[in-house]
Amino acid sequence: MTLLHQDAPETTTEVVPATLRAARQTPTALWNDSADPTELGTAIREYGAVGATCNPVIALTCIKQDPGTWVPRLRALAAEHPTAGENALGWLAVEELSRNAAKLLEPAFEASGGRNGRLSVQTDPRLHRDPEALVEQAVHFSQLAPNTIVKIPATKTGIEAIEEAAYRGVSINATVSFTVPQVVAVGAAIERALDRRAADGLPEQEFGHVVTLMGGRLDDWMKATVKRDHVMVDPGVLEWAGVAALKHAHRVFTERGYRSRVLSAAFRNHLQWSELVGGDLVVSPPFQWIKDINDDDVPFRTDAIDQPVDETTMRVLRTKVPDFNRAYEVDGMAVEEFERFGATVRTLRQFLDAAAQLDALVRDIIVPAV
Repeated sequence: MTLLHQDAPETTTEVVPATLRAARQTPTALWNDSADPTELGTAIREYGAVGATCNPVIALTCIKQDPGTWVPRLRALAAEHPTAGENALGWLAVEELSRNAAKLLEPAFEASGGRNGRLSVQTDPRLHRDPEALVEQAVHFSQLAPNTIVKIPATKTGIEAIEEAAYRGVSINATVSFTVPQVVAVGAAIERALDRRAADGLPEQEFGHVVTLMGGRLDDWMKATVKRDHVMVDPGVLEWAGVAALKHAHRVFTERGYRSRVLSAAFRNHLQWSELVGGDLVVSPPFQWIKDINDDDVPFRTDAIDQPVDETTMRVLRTKVPDFNRAYEVDGMAVEEFERFGATVRTLRQFLDAAAQLDALVRDIIVPAV
């Protein structure tokens, strides 16, 4: 009797994206720095994203990229709210975009007990001088969905609003934040708010508070200052400023036992992900960065967060770039200085400009040119 040869069944090896491997192997959480539904859905399904962000810049981009959806929707909103101006209608669009994105994140929210699965909504940058207005809008945004987290700027005024909003039960994500002094001040404010809640017998829950440090925008400011001051340094050194600040901020939060997490945002290089893996923090790249990191299978170490930045790099940053020391040291700036730090001014102006552009876009839709 002749036995017919049968080929062994083929075995397939699952190709797991780098960010998903990191999420499975470490406490580092991946959020997607966009509320675009297509991008966010892909980031959740394929790359392990468990959070997302919406703000005037992102909303403006989403509407521009999908006019087939948003032009008729904004016209419908105008019909539903006949007395609303372009500013109010623009924010209704932001809220709708946010609610839709929050829905996609509900499974991660429930699975993590509220620690992740958060959709960040940014307060109107035009309110940056008014703490009471920031708090009121934060409370309103917190009611858009159970998993909403609200972004408030890490300025003196904003930190005052952050503490009060957190006390009232708003989940906080500090923004317009680039330095260790800022994130530590915000972390301390959130601790005070949580302690006040406990003292007043308010219910305890997982708020998922995060404190953003926009590492890439810190890098941008370092590059601007060396150009302004005609300082010659190896340009590669300047790619490490944000990473160094983020590592230091995470270390301080861990040592002090802060109940909020540091969040890495404003990506300019993959180091702002790969050098932070292993920490109990959040990394929030834009979708294209997430895709590129995974397409190129960027390597990472599961203990990267604990590895210090090269001593030579740190020495150059400390001796050649004075603003780096202000950004890196916990006491590098007083809270009164946050608002005038170069990166703060630049970013706040960009957010203000985006809000104005969103108004103009809505205006062109509801009052088209003839």
